[in-house]
Amino acid sequence: MKITVDFEECLKDSPRFRATIEEVEGDVCELESKLDKLVKLCIGMIDAGKAYNAANKQFVSGIRELALQSTKDEVIESSLSKFAESLQEMINYHTILFDQAQRSIKTQLQTFVKDDLRKFKEAKKQFDKVSEEKDAALIKNAQAPRNKQHEVEEATNILTATRKCFRHIVLDYVLQINVLQSKRRSEILKSMLSFMYAHLTFFHQGYDLFSELQPLMKQLGGQLDQLVVDAAKEKRDMEQKHSTIQQKDFSNDDTKLEYNVDADNGIAMEGYLFKRASNAFKTWNRRWFSIQNNQLVYQKKLKDNPTIVVEDLRLCTVKHCEDLERRFCFEVVSPTKSCMMQADSEKLRQAWIKAVQNSIATAFRDKGDDAEKLDRKSSTSTGSLDSGGEPKERSLKGESALQKVIAIPGNACCCDCGQPDPRWASINLGITLCIQCSGIHRSLGVHFSKVRSLTLDSWEPELLKLMCELGNGVINQIYEARREELGARKPQPGDPRHEVESYIKAKYVDRRFVRRPSDEELRSKVVSLSKQEKRLSSSSEHLPPRPPPPTPKLRPGSNTSGQSVKSADSGIQRSADGSREILVTTPSNSSLAEADVAETPPMPTTLPPPSPCKEVVFYEPKEYSSGLQLYWASCARSLPDMAEALAHGAQVNWVNTEDDKRTPLIMAVQGGSLVTCEFLLQNAANVNQQDAQGRGPLHHATMLGRTGQVCLFLKRGANQNATDIEEKTPLAIAVEAANADIVTLLRLAKMNEEMREAEGPYSQSGDETYQDIFQDFTHMASNDPDKLNRYKQYDPQRP
Repeated sequence: MKITVDFEECLKDSPRFRATIEEVEGDVCELESKLDKLVKLCIGMIDAGKAYNAANKQFVSGIRELALQSTKDEVIESSLSKFAESLQEMINYHTILFDQAQRSIKTQLQTFVKDDLRKFKEAKKQFDKVSEEKDAALIKNAQAPRNKQHEVEEATNILTATRKCFRHIVLDYVLQINVLQSKRRSEILKSMLSFMYAHLTFFHQGYDLFSELQPLMKQLGGQLDQLVVDAAKEKRDMEQKHSTIQQKDFSNDDTKLEYNVDADNGIAMEGYLFKRASNAFKTWNRRWFSIQNNQLVYQKKLKDNPTIVVEDLRLCTVKHCEDLERRFCFEVVSPTKSCMMQADSEKLRQAWIKAVQNSIATAFRDKGDDAEKLDRKSSTSTGSLDSGGEPKERSLKGESALQKVIAIPGNACCCDCGQPDPRWASINLGITLCIQCSGIHRSLGVHFSKVRSLTLDSWEPELLKLMCELGNGVINQIYEARREELGARKPQPGDPRHEVESYIKAKYVDRRFVRRPSDEELRSKVVSLSKQEKRLSSSSEHLPPRPPPPTPKLRPGSNTSGQSVKSADSGIQRSADGSREILVTTPSNSSLAEADVAETPPMPTTLPPPSPCKEVVFYEPKEYSSGLQLYWASCARSLPDMAEALAHGAQVNWVNTEDDKRTPLIMAVQGGSLVTCEFLLQNAANVNQQDAQGRGPLHHATMLGRTGQVCLFLKRGANQNATDIEEKTPLAIAVEAANADIVTLLRLAKMNEEMREAEGPYSQSGDETYQDIFQDFTHMASNDPDKLNRYKQYDPQRP
């Protein structure tokens, strides 16, 4: 209720004025009570919201743990991870809502109560005091006796001074009342309107978030119906199988073991046996034995590496042991040691003895009676891509990736609105974003911006280096070059979403603030980049020679009894039986902080090349364009110039028709930088686009001996079966170049592809060994590229 006190009426100090004052004071007292109550309720709501968010975070953490536990089910793992990420964003939105409630309700209203109402109370105290003094002066003036002139004068003077003071104070009091009545309306409406806008933003963000999630939810809903039907069918099948097996006779189950030399997994026979230890106590332990690759091995647990009892069964004999107290024992004797074992029954003992004898006979039949080979025994190797048993460095996640990216100048605030402490990034632009701007970037589409969390997602080393070589400062110099000139206002934290969205679309979609270069500026830029590439090439030619590569090792379990012969495949170990084993070398990791060094090719070998690499030569083109700038910037390893060319409209798959139809990605291979290749791939470069010689980026990386780039292209779906005009695949080129690392990668990728095709369309993306090896090559290519520069590129002049 609006109550206005008249200034003229207050000077009369009439009963109407006193009644109005009394009404105002009662209203203000009630207002203070209601505001205090509202502030307390707001505090309770915020506390409850924080508790809700804390419980929600624990719930989301539980979803993530369930997703990690479900790694074998790709559908569940990916769906739960996506749901957890969306719920985490809703928690962030809730946090923003509660912060806004605290600012708009609690802080603003508390300030109004403490400041304005306090001034009103102080003015009321002064008014009450001067009113009492005026009443006392009036009484004293009325009681002054007529015959005492000095008392009359004194009372008159006091009354005059008191009335004057009263007029000043009552006018100030009335002013305070009127100001308070006017301000209460604006303060309350301002506070509540801000609170309601916070809710509007919250629900709008939630709607946008779940609109993006809705297609996945619909897809899963469709799959769920089929899953329910399949689960019911599987349940019936399992119940039927359970009933069938239950009716079988298991009294002679120990005769089920049979020797199968053609078993798919290479294990001819396996089962539990007791093994007598070679220690002084001669203890017996139950172990899982198997005959595989003409070896007798055992394991305690499935995860344990097999322990080899007999390295080559052709060199041993097997016999019964009847002189022991234990029953069903037999002994396998080799030239260097013997092993005593015990079966669970006589039938099992006979089966194992027969299996060992059959394995000996099979080995002799397949590999011959060459005495020289029998005297040579190949040693077991545990060769892998781990270095000296050191733990592998995995993809960075969480605070590690965040700290490295935020440390870049300009990255500590959102690139588009300046919000401090960003937690999101656009990986194809190389910038950091706040949560609101990241949602807007997602709505642009992945052809404009690919958003990833700095704390929730895993970051591969080459992608992390890409982020560190660009950053908000570099990108804003490109995309905001003409902003001040055009008078465009850059959004600030807290601005309405629609204003921020309009600015971001103008910046990245319309590229309104990008400064277009003149023809002369473009020509100067291209010439400068071509000269920079020549300086980089010349400096790499005088590097010191590489040390010889370490001795390769066989993959675990690849040991054979015959002598191993190194074939012309380099990366292939050919054993005496004609089988081939993939060789891998032993890299070591270094810190991610090391610079991205080009994979510089050392001196050529004496092997003939299939075809020489075309030399990179600059010549005056018919026309200068942003595509030509991207072309030479890719070769010169200059990411800022590449980003600038893309901002100017360069096509990422631009073809230089005057230079063998090469693309920027092929030139990035020539430049030797892994990060420039990653930048182009993140911006939709075609990893299989070929030049005039029919060679794609994978061909060029193989010919130049760029192992890290080969690994990157294979991970990004490069076709390793593509042939050039000489009908040569990358694998054929790597074999001729004797580059064992690249041969290993190509053969592993091919093997993994064949396994997936054999297992059907619903198979996993690859086995753990394949993933581990590619992970190790990725880290080494980013962190310690010198380790991969052991092999030589083609030299067209060599004989």
